[in-house]
Amino acid sequence: MSGMSRAYVDVGRTGQKRRTLDTLLGAARSLIASGVSPTVDEAAQAAGIPRSTAYRYFSGQRELLAAAHPETARTSLLPESPPEGVAERLDAVVVEFLKIIIETEAQQRTMLRLSLEETIGEGRSLPLRQGRAIAWITEALAPMQKTMTDQDLHQLVLAIRSAIGIESLVWLTDVGGLSREDAVASMRWTARALLSHAVASGLPGGS
Repeated sequence: MSGMSRAYVDVGRTGQKRRTLDTLLGAARSLIASGVSPTVDEAAQAAGIPRSTAYRYFSGQRELLAAAHPETARTSLLPESPPEGVAERLDAVVVEFLKIIIETEAQQRTMLRLSLEETIGEGRSLPLRQGRAIAWITEALAPMQKTMTDQDLHQLVLAIRSAIGIESLVWLTDVGGLSREDAVASMRWTARALLSHAVASGLPGGS
């Protein structure tokens, strides 16, 4: 949530304001899921909320879309009884991560597009929800902390993250022409291959 909307929500009749915000965000997410990148006006109309009220929460479209970006409170993507093998742990996390991406693909595509656009006159980057996948992959590879330095482990995590997610899904489906099922299979294979190569041959740069 943006600083402005949080300040507004946290003052006064917070319960009612929170319900209004949730209604507005729900409408925005529904529009995004239908392929629309809603403005604040459009989200307000869909939510049945006055425009003036909606602008108290979000000053513009980018803040609205950033807040509507899919979030998850999950701190781990591993199953309750994680496998012992690092390859199996990684695959379990990749499968769950890609499930989240597929289920929220429309919203993910919108945020990817916005993240690639230049922010004109704002002097700041879009507040994307970044970094969760890094933590999830790092947890999956935790057993490798015994044999790999923190720097090398982080390099491997970044390499795996670069090969999975909405960016890779878009390329594999839109450019490569794969079905989503085949795209997921490809990303799982790539993640396993990167892990296997790192274990057998090390990382780029002589690590």
